[in-house]
Amino acid sequence: MSIDPIHIIGGGLAGSEAAWQAAEAGVPVILHEMRPVRGTEAHQTEGLAELVCSNSFRSDDWEHNAVGLLHAEMRRCQSIILSAADIHQVPAGGALAVDREGFSAAVTARLEAHPLITIRREEVEGLPPADWANVIVATGPLTTPALSQAILDLTGEGQLSFFDAIAPIIHTDSINMDIAWRQSRYDKEGPGGDKAAYINCPMNKEQYEAFIQALLDGPKTEFKDWENVPYFDGCLPIEVMAERGHETLRWGPLKPVGLTNPRDPLVKAHAIIQLRQDNALGTLYNMVGFQTKLKHGVQADVFRMIPGLENAQFARLGGLHRNTFINSPRLLDSGLRLKAQPRLRFAGQVTGVEGYVESAAIGLLAGRFAAAQALGQQLAPPPPTTALGALIDHITGGHLEGGAFQPMNINYGLLPPMEPPKIDHEGKKLPLKERGRAKKRLMSVRALADLETWLQG
Repeated sequence: MSIDPIHIIGGGLAGSEAAWQAAEAGVPVILHEMRPVRGTEAHQTEGLAELVCSNSFRSDDWEHNAVGLLHAEMRRCQSIILSAADIHQVPAGGALAVDREGFSAAVTARLEAHPLITIRREEVEGLPPADWANVIVATGPLTTPALSQAILDLTGEGQLSFFDAIAPIIHTDSINMDIAWRQSRYDKEGPGGDKAAYINCPMNKEQYEAFIQALLDGPKTEFKDWENVPYFDGCLPIEVMAERGHETLRWGPLKPVGLTNPRDPLVKAHAIIQLRQDNALGTLYNMVGFQTKLKHGVQADVFRMIPGLENAQFARLGGLHRNTFINSPRLLDSGLRLKAQPRLRFAGQVTGVEGYVESAAIGLLAGRFAAAQALGQQLAPPPPTTALGALIDHITGGHLEGGAFQPMNINYGLLPPMEPPKIDHEGKKLPLKERGRAKKRLMSVRALADLETWLQG
């Protein structure tokens, strides 16, 4: 039987995952990626699934963290993104972080080698041709103006965009290890197997105050054409956080808890900057939480005020770029199809999920839905008790009516709650903190069991 191909627009995390899932189901795929024919404001290579911001997929703890649960569910769905991440992981405490170049190269090679996947390096301008009957739009945060306008015209939406920011990357050998030290917060060992995965730079109060003032005073990149576009709270520029109050950063990415300076263990730092390994060789580290819109000319000077980074050499400075998402609760059905034109599915960040893993997860589902359609089958979404199901339920129907739809990371609040146990196996009363952990584990165990039933379905 001849099967019409699925056309996937965009070779990022969502598009790559969608292509893999559809092809593995036996359906031919044509993956359209405009790089290198046309570049973007943030990408640096022509590789598929390139990571443009952080190199972290966040927590890998499936029992007590919703992101870790999503990792586990995607692994059970044979995700190409999680498979490549597991192979190319680098030490990052309790997080799953990757060597970004090795990761992208692995995804690209596997997609290029798949007999049912054709990769076309071309831009799809505007809406896809009318004879493409089964399309996934996975253009992500950097959807081109032509396609954005076409979506606006088709949906009647007024705005699709918000700002996203990129953190700087530093050459490891330029970090002063006479001041900095290696330690993961609370010495937590992650999937990379290292309890000292981060490099920590301490600040006293005077140094912190001077640094905050420099952040506030430094010239910022502004885009007047986008001046009404909001920021996403999960990826705020560091200077925007500083504008919310001098203490904001000390309670956020610079919090000085769970870390002890081995050179002065009795003195608590006022603030601590963490750097996370960015490649397998360990020659590059990125500044955790340091997304910035400071102009390039001042970034190095400001960040070299940090103790331990006074001679830092930057492999990449930070930056600001536009992100794009649609009003999914109003526009999409539960199969991620555009109600106004059901031949079009959407996947990834453009649907209003935030984060690498969430974007790939929606790509995974879009690929499976599109493949089922091509094969003349019906595929219901995963149960809302799963992380995958909770995400799709939120973006296509779980959003509170009347409020402005905003991008969402996966979290346990999106899953149906369970009553936490109040006593342990010995009959002793559980503290509230332990009840919370036990509740999360119950929800995770339920999620994986329900996902297994869906997969066998």
